[in-house]
Amino acid sequence: MTNLSYPQPEGVAPGNGYSHVVTGPGRWVAIAGQVALDGDGQLVGEDDPEAQARQVFANLERCLAAAGATFADVVKLNVFVTDIAFLPVIRAVRDTYVDTANPPASTAVQVVSLFSSAALIEIEAYAVVNS
Repeated sequence: MTNLSYPQPEGVAPGNGYSHVVTGPGRWVAIAGQVALDGDGQLVGEDDPEAQARQVFANLERCLAAAGATFADVVKLNVFVTDIAFLPVIRAVRDTYVDTANPPASTAVQVVSLFSSAALIEIEAYAVVNS
């Protein structure tokens, strides 16, 4: 279990479903942006943001495991979406993976396109793992 801290910065409104600051000692892990590709490189959930979000978070979980980490170690998520209206669905899926009492710091950005016009969501993660 990671020894993370979630300080609330003075004068900054509390985040809605995310933390502004997450700190902790340990080894830094960076996970490249994950899209809804399955193990064979096939897109999962064309035109379905919920199915894509499920695949993206499953991919993130696999990448974290490869680094000896879990979602409990994640300190930051960067979410890129082709339509900001997908955020409620992404958050619902995310909340099945993260501790909602102490969620990671997060950023969400709407982009014109991802690597493929069929990809709707890309998420990268940063984690701190006890050494």
